[in-house]
Amino acid sequence: MGSAPAEAATITIVVADDHAVVRGGLRRLLDGEPDLEVVAEAGDVDETKARVAEHRPAILLLDLHMPGGGSLQALRAIRDASPQTGILVLTMQDDPGYAREAMARGARGYVLKEAEEADLLHAVRTVAAGSTYLQPELGARLLSAPEPLTEREREVLRLLALGHTNAETAEQLHLSVRTVETHRSNIQSKLGSTNRADLVRHAFQTGLIAS
Repeated sequence: MGSAPAEAATITIVVADDHAVVRGGLRRLLDGEPDLEVVAEAGDVDETKARVAEHRPAILLLDLHMPGGGSLQALRAIRDASPQTGILVLTMQDDPGYAREAMARGARGYVLKEAEEADLLHAVRTVAAGSTYLQPELGARLLSAPEPLTEREREVLRLLALGHTNAETAEQLHLSVRTVETHRSNIQSKLGSTNRADLVRHAFQTGLIAS
C-alpha cells in the first residue's frame, strides 16, 4: 500500500521594511499564495535580526535602507543569526553597485520595488529553492558597471568621509599623500562622483560609516 504524497513545504517569510503600508501590502500578496506564509514583520535593523533569529524563516524580504544603521552593513550579522535563511533584498535602489555589495555580503537575491508582483513571487521561490535571483535588467547593468572599490580604496573613502584631509588619511594608513590622492581619484572615477558630499553619501549607504 503506497503512502500519500507529501505536501509541498510552506515557504516561511519575514518581511522587513520601515514603512508599515509596504509591509501590509507585501503580507497580503505573499499570504495570498498557498505555498507562502509571512511569519513576522520588522521595521528596523535590530527588529529584523531578532525576528530572523526567532523564526529562522526560509526567506527574509529585506528593504535596503532602514533605521538602525542600514541593512547593508547588517547583512552578515543577519545571515549568521540564521544561515539557512535566504536573504532577498527588495529596494528602490537601482544602482547596480548596491546589488553587487548586497550579494557580496550574503544576500541571495535583489529585486526592485517597481518589479511586477509575479517577478517578486518568482524571486521568493527561486531563492527559497537555494538559487540566486537578480532582476534581469539590473543584471545586465551590473555586467557593465564600474569595478567595485578595492579594500584599500574603501579604507581611504571611510577616512575621507569622516572628514579627514588627504594628509591625515595618509598618516593613518601609512601612505604617501600622493598615493591617497591617487586612491581618491580612482574612487571618484569608479563612483562617478566629483565632490565630497557624494563620497560621504556613498560611505553612509554602503555601511563604511554609521549614520
